[in-house]
Amino acid sequence: MDKKVRVRFAPSPTGPLHIGGVRTALYNYLFARQHGGDLIFRIEDTDSTRFVPGAEEYIIESFKWLGIQFDEGVSFGGDHGPYRQSERRDIYKKYVQVLLDNGKAYIAFDTPEELDAKRKEVENFQYDASTRLQMRNSLTLAPEEVTRLIEEGHQYVVRFRIEPGRDVEVDDLIRGKVVINSSILDDKVLYKSADELPTYHLANIVDDHLMEVTHVIRGEEWLPSAPLHVLLYEAFGWADTMPRFAHLPLLLKPIGNGKLSKRDGDKLGFPVFPLEWHDPKSGEVSSGYREKGYLPQAVVNFLALLGWNPGEAHDEMMTLEELVQYFDLSKCSKNGAKFDYVKAAWFNHQYLLQQPDEAWAPAYGKVLAEQGITASVSQMAEVVRMMKTKVIEYVDGQGNKKKRNISFASDLWPLTKFFFVAPEAFDLEDKFIKKNWKEGTADEMTRFSQRLAAVETWTVEGLKAEIDPWVEAEQLRPWNAWRVCLVGAGQGPDMYELAAFLGKEETLQRMKFAITQLG
Repeated sequence: MDKKVRVRFAPSPTGPLHIGGVRTALYNYLFARQHGGDLIFRIEDTDSTRFVPGAEEYIIESFKWLGIQFDEGVSFGGDHGPYRQSERRDIYKKYVQVLLDNGKAYIAFDTPEELDAKRKEVENFQYDASTRLQMRNSLTLAPEEVTRLIEEGHQYVVRFRIEPGRDVEVDDLIRGKVVINSSILDDKVLYKSADELPTYHLANIVDDHLMEVTHVIRGEEWLPSAPLHVLLYEAFGWADTMPRFAHLPLLLKPIGNGKLSKRDGDKLGFPVFPLEWHDPKSGEVSSGYREKGYLPQAVVNFLALLGWNPGEAHDEMMTLEELVQYFDLSKCSKNGAKFDYVKAAWFNHQYLLQQPDEAWAPAYGKVLAEQGITASVSQMAEVVRMMKTKVIEYVDGQGNKKKRNISFASDLWPLTKFFFVAPEAFDLEDKFIKKNWKEGTADEMTRFSQRLAAVETWTVEGLKAEIDPWVEAEQLRPWNAWRVCLVGAGQGPDMYELAAFLGKEETLQRMKFAITQLG
């Protein structure tokens, strides 16, 4: 590539960042880093009516957590600012006037009521070459009338003048050549006098040009706008510097058809936002990947493979650096990608296993604290070591019982409660207990506890050295009944490891209680 690659991510501060937006930003990041280019962070806040306090800060914090770094933009600085569109009013006004002076745009005074009336009068009404001369605009009004209306403070918009009958070509890096006839395009509003701000279409074209953006990588939903943007670049005389487009496939519902929505996440129990979001208007709290217990590298790895495939030569598990190395826009799918939330949990499991056991402690400690339990980092690390590869049972969003690996620190509590809380009762109908506690088991456990009481070195090695020969000599198989005593169920780690963790006093106390209760 001759020019330095420059891409941008330009969210609107209208609420939390959707996970689909995160993927778009990630792909821009991977593309920029792969080509030694720059990633710009721009804020599209031209629609002042939809502004939500705290949204901009939320978006920035999300990317910090994910490890996606920007080179310039809002809060990052740079030579092409300001990067917040509401601070660029005068710049946009200049380019609006350029289009008006060159006959590429016109001023329209139609009120909402007049537009509604025309829609009722004309079926499938569209403000375009076939209808513009029936409306109240600078193409049908005398220049003096236009000037008078503006001076009297009448609100107006500036519309782009699109001529019909032309095939507009968009050379898309993912979809190839896309051709749309200009006759189906309407004369889009580019500027509104009400707030003296441009719409998305004009602001992005001007900003992309002035900020020297070379590639526009965005969601598939913007593909219908691409021909309009091509025409705008030509209208300004910027065709030679027009960026290359790449429209990413949509993220689809895990079940059914259509785009992934917050409702899907609420129904099936997974987040659609990177961080927990507190709606300042409604007070509603929406879950986030960070608070759910996901590791940022797992989220990044999972998202990267939604709509892009590096090929069979590469493992699914890839660091951010490896993703940069292998990323290829041409290998992005043209079709939407099903959002596999079960796969997301699998990725998190894989990355959790790569962490040192001590690294689980902050999240696991929070889980224990919620249960009123305090444990040291070394204690938590020991429990994690023994239990992190176990499987849990859960009920999915459709009410089906399933099993999966431990994917979050919160998964540990049901599997590890017995490390910190002794059994308080025994379910006599439990299959494991019924099978392993029979007539004579109490006497056997009494003898076993007496032998355990004589053990001096209470470690895994010490227990094993003294108990294994004794069990063999006595011809006993006490392991499952011992598990009943210490756990109260058919789960847990190796019994020597569990006893070493609990300590001698707690182990013997639990055995005494079980013998008394079960008889």
